[in-house]
Amino acid sequence: MTELVLLKFPVDYPVKVVGRAGSLLRAEIDAIMLRHAPDLDVTKTSERASANGNYLSISYTIVARSAEQVSALAAELAAQPHVLMVI
Repeated sequence: MTELVLLKFPVDYPVKVVGRAGSLLRAEIDAIMLRHAPDLDVTKTSERASANGNYLSISYTIVARSAEQVSALAAELAAQPHVLMVI
């Protein structure tokens, strides 16, 4: 049986994290991103607060080297208590 390949690695891969706004959220997420994508340039990320400031959306673009890397990153991000969504 032929394996379906959806992405050709390495590839620029966008990651958006939505979480409850707090003083540590950005630092925690940046640390996770850097563990899984050490060549990440965190100065090229963007963030946006919700209208009432309760939530924060942080967007990154990593150079993904494998599907396993992307899966491990998504799993660790989703396991964080302040993270509500990983897109």
